[in-house]
Amino acid sequence: MSETIMSFNQKDLVAHISLLPEQSRFHYPLHNGSMKVGIYAPVGEDDQTPHNQDELYIILSGTGVFEQEGSSIPFTSGEVLFVKAGATHRFADFSDDFKTWVIFWGPEGGE
Repeated sequence: MSETIMSFNQKDLVAHISLLPEQSRFHYPLHNGSMKVGIYAPVGEDDQTPHNQDELYIILSGTGVFEQEGSSIPFTSGEVLFVKAGATHRFADFSDDFKTWVIFWGPEGGE
């Protein structure tokens, strides 16, 4: 990452997370203030718990079902999903190639 321009290469980041243990397939290389950006690529099961900040997922690849607070919708590459801070959510029935950008921002408890 450059000191003056905050950026990272998606290909390099995907290669990095593929080397991580299956239960730790997430990495957030970009941070500024309350914002952090990274990639999440769970294997087999998504067992995440609610987060303290608002969150965006931008699906990079794969398909599956997104569950949030008792509702569910199918997703595919290119979709954007918003999760309010504290909301129960997870990805289910996702394909082996599933990867998503993750963006957290704002105060604890959400905006």
